[in-house]
Amino acid sequence: MYQVDAAAALRQTVRTLRGRRFRPQVSRNVVALGFTSLLTDVSSEMVATVLPIYLVLYLGLTPLQYGLVDGLYHGMTALLRLAGGFASDRTRRDKEVAAVGYGTSALCRIGLLGAGGAWPVIAAIVAVDRAAKGLRAAPRDALISLSSGRAGLATSFGVHRALDSTGAMLGPLVALAILSAAPDAFDLVFVASFAVAVVGVGVLWLFVRRARGLALDPGTPLRPARAIRALFATRGFAALTCAGTLLGLATVSDGFLYLVLQQRTGLNPGLFPLLYVGTAGSFLLLALPAGMLADRFGRRTTFLAGHGVLLLAYLIALPEEASVGDLVVCIVLLGGYYALTEGVLMALASAILPAEVRGTGLALLTTMTSLGRLAASVAFGAVWAGYGPTQALTWFLIALGGATVLATAALRGSRGQGARDVTT
Repeated sequence: MYQVDAAAALRQTVRTLRGRRFRPQVSRNVVALGFTSLLTDVSSEMVATVLPIYLVLYLGLTPLQYGLVDGLYHGMTALLRLAGGFASDRTRRDKEVAAVGYGTSALCRIGLLGAGGAWPVIAAIVAVDRAAKGLRAAPRDALISLSSGRAGLATSFGVHRALDSTGAMLGPLVALAILSAAPDAFDLVFVASFAVAVVGVGVLWLFVRRARGLALDPGTPLRPARAIRALFATRGFAALTCAGTLLGLATVSDGFLYLVLQQRTGLNPGLFPLLYVGTAGSFLLLALPAGMLADRFGRRTTFLAGHGVLLLAYLIALPEEASVGDLVVCIVLLGGYYALTEGVLMALASAILPAEVRGTGLALLTTMTSLGRLAASVAFGAVWAGYGPTQALTWFLIALGGATVLATAALRGSRGQGARDVTT
């Protein structure tokens, strides 16, 4: 009788654990932040998807010049990301700090109206826009992690990234519709982008609440030295940051990969925004399943597997002639890479970072990754300008393979340090 009861209890325990694992609670804050990101991404992608083709084919920028602009796009977030994370932790007003970043990005859409065809002015506006993105990123991710249970962190980030990706998919379609109805009407794209961005700021302000878990003792205000000590005392965080930076240094930006694919396939430049749509659609379909997969089988393994998927995309894009089928496979793989890595990396860090320095830690991690991508974008443009796209892609294919091996070793070396979610 005792054995039967014990077996029944064991089965009930397993069912309970499975129920908790496969049906994690996603808070209203996460959903509201997801819709904020959806609207903001509609706005930003309306602009971002027309910039590569506009700058390179219409304004005649060289690959190196475009690499500098693209590097600003990816790297300028580093300037204010740490400041945003620290301000969020110190003031405990992560919602307000994020709102400043979202609002500044909205204003940049208006700034593009006066830029005309002056690419240095466009580059400066892009820099401000990306700096504002850096300001809002860490407070937003801190809100997501502090509004979520530990067991469902990757799922919560997956839900947010899926909504974010929906916006990234809709933005290029809106831009394409506007330019199809009014060719070369880039000003109209910028005005529509501004209007959508304002709505996104409104959703954030009206529906997102402060995360209760961030409250600190009023008598112990956070100071930079204290934040740094807390981060260095967090086991596994240094290894995760090193791994993310190495992989960022070997990652080709989306814009460059799309330009390579457009050149290989002879794709009509007017259809260029559809490459962004395809990537966002793939990401949308895979983000939530990838997050659930990571929560069940291990975030570290999922994160590294995502870079294996990216390696496969580079291999398919490498030949100098490619079919439309090759292009479609590359786009699907690129979306899969983002689904397996972007939210999962934040979940890996959130699981080990103390609440009081969550924003600062996430900011440091993403800053280092962004700086790596900034260097990678400039380097890829320089190699393309000197040796051609095939040589550039070959070098980065080799570099990404080596970086993945080193990142695997770094994360594996953190075993036994008490950071279960980093090592599983």
